[in-house]
Amino acid sequence: MMPVIDLKQKIKEIGGKPYSPVDVGRVNDQVVRMALFDGEFHWHKHTDENELFFVYRGEIEIQYKDRDNLRLKQGQMHIVPKGVEHCPKSIKPSYVLLFESYHVKTHGD
Repeated sequence: MMPVIDLKQKIKEIGGKPYSPVDVGRVNDQVVRMALFDGEFHWHKHTDENELFFVYRGEIEIQYKDRDNLRLKQGQMHIVPKGVEHCPKSIKPSYVLLFESYHVKTHGD
């Protein structure tokens, strides 16, 4: 039998720890992770990988140094191109799904 993934259970697994992603599932060489965004992360980039942010609950901002910042509300997503420096931060505590290569360093290069 194929498992059903319950995102509410994944929120419990996070246990209120900001920026401590848990794996939700793996699809080929990609992984879906969920994290609680609460406050500002740090500036970083992923040299070889794009990163997709999908706001499951809440509202976040993706800050950029060389372009306009983007605000994402619940149900919206954005892809940060590889090699682009960015800094995610929450507008309010938010649960975000991250779609990225299984081998990507979550905290950046």
